[in-house]
Amino acid sequence: MRRSLFLKIFLGLFFTATVVFPLFSMFSRIAEAGFAEIVGSPRFQEALGHSIIAAATATVISIIIAYIFALCVVRTNMRFREAFGVFVTLPMLIPSISHGMGLVLLFGANGVLTRIFGFGKPVYGFSGIVMGSVFYAFPVAFLMLADILKYEDGSPYEAAAVLGIPKYRQFFSISFPYLRKPLISVVFAVFTLVFTDYGVPLMIGGRYITLPVLMYQEVIGLLNFSRGSVIGSFLLIPALAAFIFDLLNKDRGSQSFVIQEKPRSENILKNTLALIYCIALCLLIALPIAVYAVLSFVRQYPGDMSLTLANIAKTLNMGAGRYLQNSLSIALGVSIIGTVLAYFTAWFTARSPGSSSRALHLVSITSLAIPGLVLGLSYVLFFKGSFIYGTLAMLILVNTVHFFASPYLMAYNSLGKLNANLEDVGLTLGISRFRILKDVLVPQTKFTILEMFSYFFVNSMMTISAVSFLNTVRNKPISLMITEFEGQLFLEGAAFVSLLILMCNFTIKFVIYLLKKFSPGATL
Repeated sequence: MRRSLFLKIFLGLFFTATVVFPLFSMFSRIAEAGFAEIVGSPRFQEALGHSIIAAATATVISIIIAYIFALCVVRTNMRFREAFGVFVTLPMLIPSISHGMGLVLLFGANGVLTRIFGFGKPVYGFSGIVMGSVFYAFPVAFLMLADILKYEDGSPYEAAAVLGIPKYRQFFSISFPYLRKPLISVVFAVFTLVFTDYGVPLMIGGRYITLPVLMYQEVIGLLNFSRGSVIGSFLLIPALAAFIFDLLNKDRGSQSFVIQEKPRSENILKNTLALIYCIALCLLIALPIAVYAVLSFVRQYPGDMSLTLANIAKTLNMGAGRYLQNSLSIALGVSIIGTVLAYFTAWFTARSPGSSSRALHLVSITSLAIPGLVLGLSYVLFFKGSFIYGTLAMLILVNTVHFFASPYLMAYNSLGKLNANLEDVGLTLGISRFRILKDVLVPQTKFTILEMFSYFFVNSMMTISAVSFLNTVRNKPISLMITEFEGQLFLEGAAFVSLLILMCNFTIKFVIYLLKKFSPGATL
């Protein structure tokens, strides 16, 4: 018990030092900046309006497209539905800025599709931000909606069919009440994701400035940390609202203990239409990736389309190999440290009820409400001048904290489902809690641990937000080379870097899949 208490105190102090203190450091700068003057400036108000309108539009479109796609995958018997469900997650394996670049390459002034079909107006500004954000956010919305639909009880629909209740009344009487609360969570999640992203608008926004881009310009371009702190405080608002809603929304709806899966449609026309819809959407998703592959091997787009390896050689000569090593080191460090830290924290909070566990749980999920840009700026202000600042360890630390909450919740939910009396039984038999952890809990949750490792790795490889303010020439991750190459108009190099990140993340996902598939007790 003494050892457990010591570890709880250590974890509490860790989160206080890496989350609470840095945020207080950022908020302390707001008073210096002239809050009212900044918020009242036309440039700020314009950027705020742009962010809200673009994020709201992209959220509505993403959720509609994702809901239809989720219905096709979960509720029909179309062919290859599992493959479609996996394929649409590919955009989650590359940075958001790559989606913006993909649209530039497809629909820009010299874009592939612009030149082929002769589109009159290049896709910059509002329309480009919305399209890129939909590419970026749609897979997240799909995964959340598919999970919601998968666990919907089908028995009320059977009863309604027997009673002759028409389909539209079934939707408003059964489907909508079930979806209402989870759908609000999806809306919050997608809106926050788009609202706080600066990769897509930085690449394709043009003069349509959003709040994250304005913050990036103030901090990176002008080194104005106080103004950046004011803007960062506004970026916290939607994420904080989503965080509070999820805390208060404990009632997920009452369901029977055994859920009867809703039968999939056997209607040939519906299945055919679903297949056409999924193929069309997957083709759209594949277009930017195909453009990256083509652009990486042409001499100079669009002037000289002859095949060459010169761009790859030039990219490597400009440091891509070294920066890829940095990214892999960061991703592996974050994956190992983050998985161990998140699992131990979840073990305490899920398996040791009490006020200290509840407090630790609350602190552990606070990073859900902190956008990467805000966390990165707060780390600059808090850690600047310390021994860790400017090192690879700094980037490992900020990414661990940035991505901690989701893997922690994976472990928390998995450990919470196991028999709550295991520790009490072990105590009566003289078996320590750590022995039960090693011999029972870890083997029972090994697939969750693999997913936690994968989540940390993939997100650390592709992030451009928290690390933007903290990297140096020596420790820069490869994802930030996309911005650098785009500024130099070296789009071929930026495309190759995007492919490298995609290949690394796809490889780790495939390795995790194989480990799960061939592990003893696997059900895949």
